Amino acid sequence: MAQYRPGVAQQDLALIAERCGGAVAAGLRGQRLFVTGGTGFFGCWLLEALLWLDEVHGLDLQVTVLSRDPQRFRARVPGLAAHPALHLVQGDVRDLSQVSGSFDTVIHAATDVAAPASFPAEAFDAIVAGGREALALARRSGAQRFLLTSSGAVYGRQPATLTHVPETYVGAPAPQDLRSAYGQGKRVVEWLAACEQQAGGMQVQVARCFAFVGPYQPLDAHFAVANFLRDAMRGEQVRVSGDGQAVRSYLYAADLAVWLLTILVQGDGQPYNVGSPEPIGIGRLAGRIATVLNGRDDSIVLGTPAAGVLPEQYVPDVARAGSLGLAVFTPLDEAIRRTAAWHRAAAAV
Repeated sequence: MAQYRPGVAQQDLALIAERCGGAVAAGLRGQRLFVTGGTGFFGCWLLEALLWLDEVHGLDLQVTVLSRDPQRFRARVPGLAAHPALHLVQGDVRDLSQVSGSFDTVIHAATDVAAPASFPAEAFDAIVAGGREALALARRSGAQRFLLTSSGAVYGRQPATLTHVPETYVGAPAPQDLRSAYGQGKRVVEWLAACEQQAGGMQVQVARCFAFVGPYQPLDAHFAVANFLRDAMRGEQVRVSGDGQAVRSYLYAADLAVWLLTILVQGDGQPYNVGSPEPIGIGRLAGRIATVLNGRDDSIVLGTPAAGVLPEQYVPDVARAGSLGLAVFTPLDEAIRRTAAWHRAAAAV
């Protein structure tokens, strides 16, 4: 029979235990939590954090996780799935009517960010339906807290003159842009969550998440940072298909887990941007990953910048999160090294 063992590095667990060991751990003690999206990138990190805190601090947690395929999850991460506080429930986030029981906290972290490009209307419907169902479950289960992992995509395209977008920015995705299904859907779910909070009886926290890097992130998805890592780990030339001018920022996944749990317990009910405020161009990112992992910058940018066009930016202002003591705890170069080491270890098993 499998025994519990964390699926991430001890340095990451130590960071989580240190940063969430005081008021956050106290606020989680004895909680019955329901988590959607618990088997994805965000979800696995939330589970790693919650279960490790339970081990270190004896929190007496009960964590119920929705999964479309519990057996597949157990096969993928048997050590994590073996924790006695973890309970897997089979189902689809778009219909939670069969889920019963009482929960103190609902964390809604389910969304497939890869879907909108191919089927935008279906992706939008899935995001909104999932949000509505998660809020309805929280209401009928008596939950006092609800955490929504939203997205910086709710702001629409960040103006080129705005280096860091704050939570007070009132921009929005363009209605005519079919690629904006993800941002449009998240905006609607945030609105539904605001309605629920206004109704009273439940504290709703919104985490507007930007870009991340870390273990559990698939290397073959559409994320540039993961694709660059894949190429560098293979010893191949890191290739940038565009012009390399777009500006992003990347927060490490262990930091992300700390941020989300801190916002859950200590947030004030207003949205929080979640991400690194340290900008980096995509072209520079490719070169940095190649240098960190292979000792040389052999990256290549295939596109040519358009004359007179300012680079697209996607970088958060995180002053509000900073008021909770949140910051970039893991430097980008170290995040790159730890992510590569995790994938290499996973491939060797």
